[in-house]
Amino acid sequence: MRTTDGNVILGLYRSGHTRHVLEAAADLGVARLDTASNYFHHRSHEVLKTQAGDLLPKFSVSTKVGYFPGEHSLAPARLRAGVEQAAKDLGREPDTVLLHNPEHSHPDAEMLAQACAVLAGAAQAGLCGGWGVSSWDPRPLVDFGAPRPDVLMVRSGLLVGVDVLEAAEAIVTRWRPSEVWGMSPFGGSTTEAVWGKFDPRIFLRDALSATRVQAAFRSAYGLPRVDAVAVGTDNVDHLQELIDALAYEVDDQVVQEYRQLLQARRQPV
Repeated sequence: MRTTDGNVILGLYRSGHTRHVLEAAADLGVARLDTASNYFHHRSHEVLKTQAGDLLPKFSVSTKVGYFPGEHSLAPARLRAGVEQAAKDLGREPDTVLLHNPEHSHPDAEMLAQACAVLAGAAQAGLCGGWGVSSWDPRPLVDFGAPRPDVLMVRSGLLVGVDVLEAAEAIVTRWRPSEVWGMSPFGGSTTEAVWGKFDPRIFLRDALSATRVQAAFRSAYGLPRVDAVAVGTDNVDHLQELIDALAYEVDDQVVQEYRQLLQARRQPV
């Protein structure tokens, strides 16, 4: 599996939204930024607008709504207002607006359908280019109907548990999103102890020259299969390292064997 150019998304969850990182990302060919209304203490949109300035039109910007000061809500009026406020604070319509972790509010099928309808309506009204769902834990959503979002965003990578992995894939099959994006490919940090305990390069073909970080990142495109991966960093060298990882190919046979091991460990003895 080989990705196309532009499939690295610069995520702003842990970012300082600094100008020099945004400039470097643009120079490196990163064409997408991902943020949320609650990032950077609920100020991500306005800070991004200020820091990026003339750079912002060079990026496709996705954001998320659902977390409001003090609470999470899927109330249609709040979601609609959140989309409108995002466009106002960014100074432009977002290219994509995602429903942020709908499982947090424990929705039933009707509540989820109504929330999705709000974002789909916002896209039709020109408040955003497209809409989708971002889910940290998609397991509670598996049995719900198919809203057919433009984007489904889920966790991806070697640290995603088999239950979450399979739930994400089940939703992809059922909802048929136009694109699937991954997030949190390192499970929070490249310095976690787990990355020193095994060599993720076994998941790549002809990857002796790859770093372990590159191998872990590149593998995230196959667990589950995604079109793009969002990663947060304020380190330009790290971003370059990840972009260079796209030159490697995932070994689908090894990924399949790994998944079989995960499934076997889950089964009761």
